[in-house]
Amino acid sequence: MNIALPLKHWDLFAWGVLTTLELTALALVVGFLISLPCALSLNRASKLNPLIQGYVYLFRGTPLLVQTYIIYYGLAQFDFIRDSWSWVILKEAWWCALIAFSLNSGAYQAEILRGAIQTTPRGEIEGGKALGLSMRQITWLCVLPSSLRRALPQYGNEVVFMLHGSVVASVITIQDILGAGRTLNGKYYVAYEGFLTAAVLYMTITFILVRIFRQVEKHYLRHLVRSPDAVKVPAVPGLPQVT
Repeated sequence: MNIALPLKHWDLFAWGVLTTLELTALALVVGFLISLPCALSLNRASKLNPLIQGYVYLFRGTPLLVQTYIIYYGLAQFDFIRDSWSWVILKEAWWCALIAFSLNSGAYQAEILRGAIQTTPRGEIEGGKALGLSMRQITWLCVLPSSLRRALPQYGNEVVFMLHGSVVASVITIQDILGAGRTLNGKYYVAYEGFLTAAVLYMTITFILVRIFRQVEKHYLRHLVRSPDAVKVPAVPGLPQVT
């Protein structure tokens, strides 16, 4: 393996890292904006729930690669789309990838957030009612902050999955990390240098993201971890011991 090749073309991989992080971050943000109303609706008796459930099932049940192909290659087959204003966006590979990634991430995040909201302790809602808060205030001030804290581990997994799934962008001409590796291999007719460099970069970014989420979880979920210095209640004869 010629290590000098990736080092010589560090700018190619730097641009790939920037493109990958940009696509991943924007897809996660847009996906969250999609998932929030979907998750709130799924936890209520809404007439839109069948449509939302269909959307979640569709994008969780099909591969991201297929979704990207359909948006990038499939929509271009319709004349009314090419003649509409949307063609200004859909003719660009970057926008097609962002749309596909956002819809895919939104479906997964909707299911994550729905489960977190569903497991909200009843006492938190009753406490909000006791303070005289409306249901809207209880949702935004009590339920959602609590749910987001509990969903942090699952959100960490979704961020990593979205990062790895972003390699799909390279198949529609976007120069992400994997695209940079493929370009290097094709330019110098080598087999390993580009792909191994891409693998190292993905592992490095994943390690950083995992460490960040571990620290965030440690901060916001510390109340769920029992302190080793907790005071032990002495046992009382005839009563079960409190641990």
